[in-house]
Amino acid sequence: MGSLSGVQQATLEELQRINAVGPVKAAQIKAALELGRRLTTEQPDSARLIVRSPLDVAMLWMSEMGLLEQEELRVILLNTRNEIVKRATVYRGSVNSAQVRPAEVLREAVRANLPSMVVVHNHPSGDPSPSPDDIALTRRLVEGSELLSIDFLDHIVIGRGRFLSMREQKLGFAG
Repeated sequence: MGSLSGVQQATLEELQRINAVGPVKAAQIKAALELGRRLTTEQPDSARLIVRSPLDVAMLWMSEMGLLEQEELRVILLNTRNEIVKRATVYRGSVNSAQVRPAEVLREAVRANLPSMVVVHNHPSGDPSPSPDDIALTRRLVEGSELLSIDFLDHIVIGRGRFLSMREQKLGFAG
């Protein structure tokens, strides 16, 4: 385990292998870490977070998503002032892939009747470099969002302590 992220990723059984950590203490450790994770992503009802840049998105999800062992793709839905109104996990994949249908990603924005969205997903390898599949998905999301009059602001790829903005790199977005 060796680090706090190692403890966070450890199973209950692995924690119980530590001297003086039984089932109850292991469950308490996991619960405390989960509460801490939720606290870092919680926002007061009266003050919605505003997305001004890719860094804003990355800072909200890097600590959590950078540690995931499976790929996850999340949609962040924004109102006309770029305030985060809703967040949804659309896909959970394997260690190195997630099969994503653009219709299911865009459906979240249509259902919520919100004008803007950002997509964020992680690479469990820790390297945020986008794959050819990531670029192809971004292109399809750009095309679909244009048809639905949804402002697709960015596709952020999260690694361990690093991130990449597909829009800033002009990957999948028109020049």
